[in-house]
Formats: sequence, C-alpha cells, structure tokens
Amino acid sequence: MSADPSSESSAASVRAPLPLWTKLAFGAGDLGTAITANLQVFFLMVFLTNVAGLSAGLAGSVLMIGKIWDAINDPIIGYLSDRTPKGRWGRRHIWMISAAIPFGVCFFLNWWVPTTDQTLLFAYYIIMGLLFNTFYTAVNLPYSALTAELTEDYNERTSLNSFRFAFSIGGSIGALLLAQLLFRVIQEPPTQYIVLGGIAAALSVLPIYWCVWGTQQRVREFEQHTPSSCQSRLPLKTQLRLVFHNRPFLLVMGIYLCSWLAVQMTASLIPFFIGDWLRMSPAEYTQVALVVQSTAMGMLFVWSAVSRRLGKKAVYYMGMTLWIIAQAGLFLLQPGQTALVYVCAILAGFGVSTAYLVPWSMLPDVIDLDELNSGQRREGIFYAFMVLLQKVGLALALFLVGQALQWAGYLPTIGGEARPIQPASALLAIRIAIGPLPTFFLILGIVLAYLYPITQPVHQEILFRLQAKRQGETGA
Repeated sequence: MSADPSSESSAASVRAPLPLWTKLAFGAGDLGTAITANLQVFFLMVFLTNVAGLSAGLAGSVLMIGKIWDAINDPIIGYLSDRTPKGRWGRRHIWMISAAIPFGVCFFLNWWVPTTDQTLLFAYYIIMGLLFNTFYTAVNLPYSALTAELTEDYNERTSLNSFRFAFSIGGSIGALLLAQLLFRVIQEPPTQYIVLGGIAAALSVLPIYWCVWGTQQRVREFEQHTPSSCQSRLPLKTQLRLVFHNRPFLLVMGIYLCSWLAVQMTASLIPFFIGDWLRMSPAEYTQVALVVQSTAMGMLFVWSAVSRRLGKKAVYYMGMTLWIIAQAGLFLLQPGQTALVYVCAILAGFGVSTAYLVPWSMLPDVIDLDELNSGQRREGIFYAFMVLLQKVGLALALFLVGQALQWAGYLPTIGGEARPIQPASALLAIRIAIGPLPTFFLILGIVLAYLYPITQPVHQEILFRLQAKRQGETGA
C-alpha cells in the first residue's frame, strides 16, 4: 500500500496531543524505579563485598540469581497484565498500585546486614533479591507498557520518552547526590547503606501514585477504542512464538540488549575501576557518575529534537559513536589522568542518553505493527520479552564479572580494614571488562540499528492501515 505520508499522519493522529501535565505524570512513574535500580547498579556489588563481607564470587551469584528471576517473571507479569480486566483502574494501573509499597520495603531490606555468617548472608540476599525483583517488575513493566497506550504518534512517543528518562536520569542523579551526602555525614559503612536504603525507598514509592493519577484518564480513553488481549485464548507459549517471529522486534531487543549491557557493566565495574585502578576517592567516583548522568539528562531533549528532523536511527548512530570513543578510551586511562576521566564521562553521557531514548521509542512502533498483523494489543508481552533476554544477558555478565574478578585474584575489603592493594591480574581484568568488552556490544548495536526497518514513513502507513482496520471492525 502506498499513500501520502502527510495524509496518513493526519489520519492516524486521531487523538489530541498529550498535555504537559500528562507527560510529567508519566515521567514521574520511572523516578522511583530509577532511584532503586541506580543505587543497586552502582553500590550493591560493592556493598555485598566490602560491607556485608561476601566473597566476590558469592556476590556475583546473588546478582546473577536475582537478575535471572527478574527475567523469568517479566513474561509472566507481562502476560498477566495484558489479560487483566480493564476495570476501574485499567489493566496496567492496578498492578502499579498494588506493588508499589512492597517494592519499597523490599528495596530497603536489601541494605541490611543481619548476620556475619556467609551462608546465612548469601541465603538472605538471595531471598531479598527475588522478592525485590518480583515487585520491581510488577511496578515497572505495566508502567513501561503505558508508552504505547498514551500516544500513537511517531514523534510524540520520542518526546514522551524524553520526559520519562528525564525523570529516570534525574532520579539516578538524585540518588547519587543523596549517597554522596550521606556518605560524608555518616562514617560507618553499614549505617550509611541502611539509611540510604530507607530514604530512597520512601522517595521511590510516592511518584508511582502520581503517575497512576495523572495518566488514568488518557489510558481509559485508549482502552475504550482498542482490543484487549484478555479477550484472546492464545496461550503464553503461542504468544511467545508470535512475538519472536516479529523481525523488527528482535532487532529492537538486540539494540536494547547491546546498549544496556554496556551501561550496566560499566556502572557495576566503575567503582572498582575508579578506586582500585585509578586510585581515586569514593567521592570522586560519585562525581564521575554524576557527570555521565547529568550529560545524559541534558541531551535527552536535544536528541528528541534531532530525531524529529533526522530520525531515530540517525540519533542512535551519533550517540553510539561518541560513546564508543569514550568506552574504548577507558582501557587506556592511567592513574593520575583525572581530566581525561571527566572527558570520557561527558562523551559517554551523550551516548547513554540515546540508549535510554531510542530503543524505548522504537518499541511502541513495533507493537502497532503487531496489532495490524494480529488484531490484538499486547504491550505487556512485548515489553516483557524486550527486557527478558537483556536481563538474562546482564545476569550472566555480572556473574562472569564476579567470577573473573575472583579468578583474577580480586581481594575483598574486610569490614573495618583498609581497602587492599589489588594484584596486577585483578586490575587487568577490571580494565578489560570496562573497556574493550562494552565497546564490542556498542558496535554490535549500531549494526542492528542499521537493519531496523520501521522509519517514520513506514510507521505512518502502519497507522493509516490500522485505523482503517479498527473502523472496519467497529462499523465506523
């Protein structure tokens, strides 16, 4: 089918543009999960080894098991949220309302050291990780699926995700500033982390309810004129097969996997890289992380504007190129080159912002294509499988990093003692895992983005055909 793009866009844009208040409320929904996720990424591995006293191997296993369960529960909760009756609160909002408080409580308990026994500690953190990741998914996955329901406009989805990730990065920055403040005021490591966990948990729950309240009306309007997967009798296994036959979805998932492997591996390793290799202070480590996050936040709306003119793929290419320069440069950094550390941090921030923005702006377009082909709206199942392989890959990466550090002879800090000097083998392992390895994933992500087929004209045609199909089904 061929049609004039402008007429198709006009025909497809059947709803009024999103008001600023709705965009703000939607963005707030990612604030709490960003705070908790960022603190875990930047501090949990260090906390487990240097405060709780677990070996690097056990700490890596804790993170791996939690992430594997996080991946397993994604398709389950995504499938269930698709099939949840719309009701008063809608099929997404009811999950967010119910899981918000348990999510905050379980996050807080992750930072408690109940015993010094290694076996009991390992079991405790495994249980806390499983519970936290369950409630995290129950909040975050239905929230993420709202993106495709709030707007069907190609460019407005990029704008909407700019608000989402502005709050997300803002929460990440706020969490790091809070950690920096508390670590200066409170000197005892166990107390530092338990206070940090309690404050962050409280700050993470409230924005979830703001999001529900501020987006409820818009989502209700959408649910009134679109099909629901709760009407479908397709079993989860069949839906999985259909989802993984969607080639554009596989490419988006690969793009997301590659970029976020680079993000998460770097964030998890940078405390070791900064502290053990560059011999910088913990305060300087936090400042480096803040530079990356602040740059990424500032670039979100810039990249959104560029995307309107050049497209999502072009934005991804530009951001990844700058990020690759920074990531590869980390391997070459030597102790004392503090200025270059911050140069790399700024360049990385340019790329990290596109890792936030572009894949999540592409996914709703893929969901529209799926509705055109299947006649069903299955946001939950797509968002679930979007992150499933990413989490499995991340869990494996963190596990291997932990095992590699232990194999390379990394020395954990014993409670109350000074940080030990690491052997050369451990330092080399840290440098390889933070430089060449993430660089490889970023290059692979560029290749996958090149193959992604849904450009703006293609999406406009999808919406034009989708609107005609909906009108035919309703007799309009």
